[in-house]
Amino acid sequence: MRQEKDFLGTKDIPDDCYYGINTVRALENFGKGEEIDRYFIKSYFLVKKACVLANKEIKSLDADKADAILSAIDDMLEHETYGDIVVNPLSGGAGTSVNMNINEVIANRALSMAGMDKGEYSFLSPLDDVNMHQSTNDTFPTALRTAVLFYLNDLEAVFMSMQESLQAKEKEFSNIVKLGRTEMQDALPLTVGMQFSAYAEAIGRDRWRVFKCRERIKTVNLGGTAIGTGFNAPKEYIFLAAEKLKELTGLNISRAENLIDATQNLDSIVEVSGIIKAAAVNLMKISEDFRILSSGPEGGIGEFILPAMQEGSTIMPGKVNPVIPEYVTQSCLQVMANDLTLSMASAMGNMELNQFYPLVAHLILKNLRLIKEAALALDMKVVRGIKLNESKITKNLANSIAIMTYLSQYIGHDRAALAYEKHKKTNRPVRDILAEDGILTAQKYDELVRSDRMMMLGFKKE
Repeated sequence: MRQEKDFLGTKDIPDDCYYGINTVRALENFGKGEEIDRYFIKSYFLVKKACVLANKEIKSLDADKADAILSAIDDMLEHETYGDIVVNPLSGGAGTSVNMNINEVIANRALSMAGMDKGEYSFLSPLDDVNMHQSTNDTFPTALRTAVLFYLNDLEAVFMSMQESLQAKEKEFSNIVKLGRTEMQDALPLTVGMQFSAYAEAIGRDRWRVFKCRERIKTVNLGGTAIGTGFNAPKEYIFLAAEKLKELTGLNISRAENLIDATQNLDSIVEVSGIIKAAAVNLMKISEDFRILSSGPEGGIGEFILPAMQEGSTIMPGKVNPVIPEYVTQSCLQVMANDLTLSMASAMGNMELNQFYPLVAHLILKNLRLIKEAALALDMKVVRGIKLNESKITKNLANSIAIMTYLSQYIGHDRAALAYEKHKKTNRPVRDILAEDGILTAQKYDELVRSDRMMMLGFKKE
């Protein structure tokens, strides 16, 4: 054990821990809770590195100290050694516990790599050196926005892949005519390809929205310190820090014109959350369609065949459940619930700072992670492997009044109704009944229900 001291007293720190007294107090006060998002930790280290580089360049920070800090950060980023970032992401203090955890770990890593003992802060301080010219109130929001941008890059790629997969299925199934359904009842026919085209369009909009929402999330308040006034930070540092972060991340980051606004207002985060919620709506709708259309398969609709991922029952042999659509739906429901909480927390900030920044950060990053993983699973484990039960599709279509609704434009409403009544009584195919009654030849019937006619806008006059 080693001891560290602050103005509140002294605490024992385990020798193998790189964090310090502020982290210990946070663990005592708030427990450990869930893990902090890894993109957020990475982003916070990059923010600290940007600040150190700026302070070194303007000669505010001793070059040897700066190099020691930079070496420690680079080593942790390279090996993703984030195990000592342990505070509860919902700690009180608007993110101060997270910032101090980061500062202490960087300082003690640097000390250890320089051959000194952890806690020898007279050589290198978590506050005076690692946190120089910074506040939690500018580094925490900047790290959050950086992490969101990393996620948005990932998410755009995932949506692009999913859109392409759906478009491939649209082409593959373009000639398969199926029964449409509205309000869970039989409706007019369409092709399976047309159904997948609608899914592809929806995901395409999600991709576009993700691309566009980066515009407002890219502006950061780094250099604004406590409330956006830049108090205790040199002017040249304020202009330099965000530029350094842009270079380090490769992201299109820029310093906000109004640092006071960027420090206290979270509407741009809420906007991103709304876009992620919209994506959740689309993913859930597609998942639920797949789940219903694959239901049964013998006792239900049974038109889609989803890839079998795992055994579905401990008592019913051979049962396979639609586990991926179920997983996606649950993730989407969580995203929608988180969006409401996040929005309320964003609205409850007071004056120059939102004290609930930790909750907002935790939920937006969780939502981004949930939607990314759900979309990836739906694409890779369902869409790409989905198959059709064509015989069931044909049977469901032939036995439905929907085909008579379609044919009524050619044979008239009354004759279509009579033919359908005969079908219900005899269970004979509609095609045979129409041919027997001299209404349509079998050849003409087949011509009218071809897939290319299903894809026409309006109907072709005979």
